[in-house]
Amino acid sequence: MGMDETNSLINRRKEKLATLRSKGIDPFKNKFAPTEKCAEARANYVEGREVAVAGRLTAHRDMGKSMFIDVRDQSGRLQVYAQKNILGDEQFDIFRHLDLGDFVGARGTLFTTKMGEISIRLTSFVIVAKALRPPPEKWHGLADTEIRYRQRYLDLMANPEVKEIFLKRSQIIREIRNFLNERGYVEVETPMMQSIPGGAAAQPFVTYHNALGSNFYLRIALELYLKRLLVGGIDRVFEIGRIFRNEGLSRKHNPEFTMLEAYQAYGDYESMMELVQSLICHLSQKVLATLVVEHKDAQGKVIRTINFTPPWRRVKYKDLVREKVDADWFNISQDERRKLAMSSGAEIGPDYEDFEVTGAVFEKLIEPTLIEPTFVTHLPKELVPLAKLSPEDPSTVEVFECCINGVEIAPAYTEQNDPIEQRERLEHQAGGEQQKLDEDFLIALEHGMPPAGGMGLGIDRLCMMLLGQESIRDVILFPQLRPKPDEAAVVTDAGRITSLLGKGESLLNLDKAEAALACFDEALTLAPNHAEALVKKGTVLERLRKLDEAIECYNRAIAADRSMTIAYLYKGGLFNRMARFSEALECYEQAVRTQERRG
Repeated sequence: MGMDETNSLINRRKEKLATLRSKGIDPFKNKFAPTEKCAEARANYVEGREVAVAGRLTAHRDMGKSMFIDVRDQSGRLQVYAQKNILGDEQFDIFRHLDLGDFVGARGTLFTTKMGEISIRLTSFVIVAKALRPPPEKWHGLADTEIRYRQRYLDLMANPEVKEIFLKRSQIIREIRNFLNERGYVEVETPMMQSIPGGAAAQPFVTYHNALGSNFYLRIALELYLKRLLVGGIDRVFEIGRIFRNEGLSRKHNPEFTMLEAYQAYGDYESMMELVQSLICHLSQKVLATLVVEHKDAQGKVIRTINFTPPWRRVKYKDLVREKVDADWFNISQDERRKLAMSSGAEIGPDYEDFEVTGAVFEKLIEPTLIEPTFVTHLPKELVPLAKLSPEDPSTVEVFECCINGVEIAPAYTEQNDPIEQRERLEHQAGGEQQKLDEDFLIALEHGMPPAGGMGLGIDRLCMMLLGQESIRDVILFPQLRPKPDEAAVVTDAGRITSLLGKGESLLNLDKAEAALACFDEALTLAPNHAEALVKKGTVLERLRKLDEAIECYNRAIAADRSMTIAYLYKGGLFNRMARFSEALECYEQAVRTQERRG
């Protein structure tokens, strides 16, 4: 819909509002109290029962002396049948001039139409809000990704399945609280602005406190304040809070995200395993009514299944590396490990220490394969300075990472409570920069902290995994986006996208697939439905053997530009290599039809 047409519709709606006010009807001053929700009226159907519902008008069908409309509230849709001989000439004329998007209250009696549709036979109505802007052009199924994320309210209006995702997210968080409360955990709130950002190795956001005359940092973790509460005598404590990290954007990362952290005095990493396993099983049963979760692609085809039935697999970090990479990995020299890592395609920085090289290989080759719930235990001590050393192998710590669906969902530790050991390890992590040490936390430890287990759980990734969403933006109501550009910035962004696509192609030619992927991802943060960038990203994902993600990229490219023949060809080629020949044939036939339409 063009700007001129939109402005014309807005003006017509404003004229209708003025007409209503001239008749003494002001929608924005009216009140209406529904007796029940639309779904409740349908569920409790009794012929002739009087009901009153309210919601947004989402469809209307004018039949002359009668009219059907659909009213939708949070619970669902209900049809309303209006008749001129019941409402009277004036009220029926007002009713006929309602617009899509208006909010109305409808009172009447329940009946069933000849088509078997439960409906309300309208006796009276009230306009309680006038929509001055028309709904999205694709009212039933808004597909434009940019609009969906930037104007989430339109997404919720047009796509009931999106609303259902966020209602389930709310239910997940509510059930987390119920589960932990039942186990005696105390929920607390700790500072979001901190003078020293601690508890994780991440780049913080910086702000300035005018009254105190100093810099503060938005928190990067919840951990250190919650441990202070263990020192203070609160034996089981948790917080669900927002975390802020001034780092990159991707399908799995948003700079502002939600974390659960929980700590239990006299527990350890094994008690945290039981907690995480029981919690996620509880959520799956309560919210989804099953322990088997299916993830589907854009066409509704199941692409993976995750089974949460306990017990979950437990395996040591080193054993996984030996199993998946090289049986002699920890016996060869550091130089040999670095060469093997680079040949595997892992991104290895020139200053990486030996444990970081192994960590990069783990993230590249092992973590993406852990689809079923897996507790990876006994990580290198350098990775987790806040955990206790393992008695059986002092080069590792009593830690696990719970990996599901190819990503880390929840790390947990046997917490370090030796203040001297803790100071030494934090000083090593700080690299000699004293200002990075949280002295108050270390002083608190010196007062004595009981032995404890602690865990963190990313709520957004948890929701992605339980609700079958491939992007973190699809489980965050208002994800972080680049500010809406003015016309000049649009030109700048277009040039930057072109540069990023060219740079990504060059990197791919040099066999630097991960770096190329980062370029295409950055281009897609500027234009999420850029068809060419999606196709190029799909080719990289193929090279990285992430075939399901590659197919999803080609599907998104096709949805963004159905005339893009190359997307069908790449997708067909991939299906051929996967021996999915009938699907490949369908892709090639679609490519031919697309080419014929283009002449």
